[in-house]
Amino acid sequence: MLYRESRGLIPLTTQRRKSKFPVARDAWLFVLPLLGGALLLWIAGLDAGGFFLVLLAGAVGFFFRDPERVPPAEAGAILAPADGRVVRIGPAVDGRRGIEVSIFLSLLDVHINRAPCAGRIETVRPSRGVFKVAWKAEASQVNAQTLIHLKGGMGDIFVRQVAGLLARQIVTWVQPGQEVWAGERIGMIRFGSRVDLLLPEGVDPRVKIGDHVKGGESIIGVVS
Repeated sequence: MLYRESRGLIPLTTQRRKSKFPVARDAWLFVLPLLGGALLLWIAGLDAGGFFLVLLAGAVGFFFRDPERVPPAEAGAILAPADGRVVRIGPAVDGRRGIEVSIFLSLLDVHINRAPCAGRIETVRPSRGVFKVAWKAEASQVNAQTLIHLKGGMGDIFVRQVAGLLARQIVTWVQPGQEVWAGERIGMIRFGSRVDLLLPEGVDPRVKIGDHVKGGESIIGVVS
């Protein structure tokens, strides 16, 4: 299954295990045209414009950086699905049981999303919506998003990729039936976003509002 939508949802089922480059492959869709434009401007003698496009290409490459992460060895750990600042801890906005932790990703954060634990992808459900600022609580309900249901030894865990005001494209690299391990890359959201993690019942968050977490490394909660 491979398809694209014009309203910001781009579910892709390409499995990605290890990164061979310091940036995500998606970066080249933006970097190469910018570098090509810079070359054309330099040929035309417009050095300032070419230099600007090279700087812009560098900024895009920085946004798409894809560092390796080493998940902690603690048993029962549920990891952060993304880098960013914790902006909400509370009941799930969709009425599911458990505690939901919301992480806001600024333009300076790594935007690769990761599996919070090992398990099997049950469903990947994209839904259309609006593009409001991602740090507001209502974004989890009204913004364009993709809900990933992961089932493993820790129970049912949900990761919600939420588009923001600038983030107009959600990319998901996993599909139903796929096995993933803790910290594995499962997708990204382009240019600012929000990721929600629904913890199973009985798991208390180890983070507090305002904390900055790293996807695939920071522990959000532990299943006893």
